Amino acid sequence: VQLQASGGGLVQPGGSLRLSCKVSGIEISNNGMGWYRQAPGKQRDFVAHITSVRSTHYADSVKGRFTITRDNEKNTVYLQMNSLKFEDTAVYYCNLLTSADYWGQGTLVTVSS
Repeated sequence: VQLQASGGGLVQPGGSLRLSCKVSGIEISNNGMGWYRQAPGKQRDFVAHITSVRSTHYADSVKGRFTITRDNEKNTVYLQMNSLKFEDTAVYYCNLLTSADYWGQGTLVTVSS
């Protein structure tokens, strides 16, 4: 099982990015998927989660700004990030929890003017 995260980059405050997490080796349709992030010198924190039936849950810090979606046909989960703030700067990781806990390699998001 591999999770390939992409879409990170440098963006100005107030800008937007869309992260993608392509999963191979397992079908995601029956599984929940999540996004986490780790800022420099800090622990990895929960960002968003989407269940197999597309129920979503968000960290308070990103509610109303971030949206998690999934495309089971493409075996991919997305994180649309709008109104980005300096404090959103982090490495973003996607997660698949089934009988095992799978993580992507992370994609760096830098919010800077």
